[in-house]
Amino acid sequence: MGRAIALRLARAGCHIAVHYHSSAADAAQTAEACRAQRVRAESLQADLSDPAAAGKLVEQVLARFGRLDVLVNNASIFEVMTIDQFDLGDWERILRTNLTAPMVLAHAARQPLRQARGRIVNLCDAATVRPWPDHLAYTVSKGALEILTRVLARALAPEVNVVGIAPGVAAWPDHYQPEVRERLIRSIPLRRAGTPDDIAAAVDFLLREGDYITGVILPVDGGRQLV
Repeated sequence: MGRAIALRLARAGCHIAVHYHSSAADAAQTAEACRAQRVRAESLQADLSDPAAAGKLVEQVLARFGRLDVLVNNASIFEVMTIDQFDLGDWERILRTNLTAPMVLAHAARQPLRQARGRIVNLCDAATVRPWPDHLAYTVSKGALEILTRVLARALAPEVNVVGIAPGVAAWPDHYQPEVRERLIRSIPLRRAGTPDDIAAAVDFLLREGDYITGVILPVDGGRQLV
């Protein structure tokens, strides 16, 4: 989804800072694809589970580009954790990336975003409507990210709009077997899976047309939250 969002915004004329943790080659390819749209794009490494590194990432963007208009918090850890498998170290690691990093990034970026009258877009998850007990830490972190989105919308108003997007099925985890995928598709009112491009289109819409939208979570899930 991060690649799809970056390319969509590059086609709209945005310069792009592509963050990566360990996927240096993929990030470089994404940046190159963005540059093919005749915009500036660079890939920047940071381990978002380290709050200090997350804060420095904003400094790197400002040093390279001179400004920051949009922060998209897309990085997250999606791992199985049941109540019987609960591990405090894994819990804290997942929450550091999925919840604490968006807060640290928003704090570090608050002044340039205010100056630009910019946007923060947080990638949440439709799963928070009907929580998944087998992805305990992930689901809790995304539920808390929804609350953080609303709090930041008030804290950064009136200069910065803060919104969330809650994807349903937009990109299949590698370990999902065909029968699991088919079962999930049957549970979606529109009877089809979404795509990363669907999420990227929602981000594009909120940036282009969302001047009077803040503090909301937009579901992009084919109606899955209805059933």
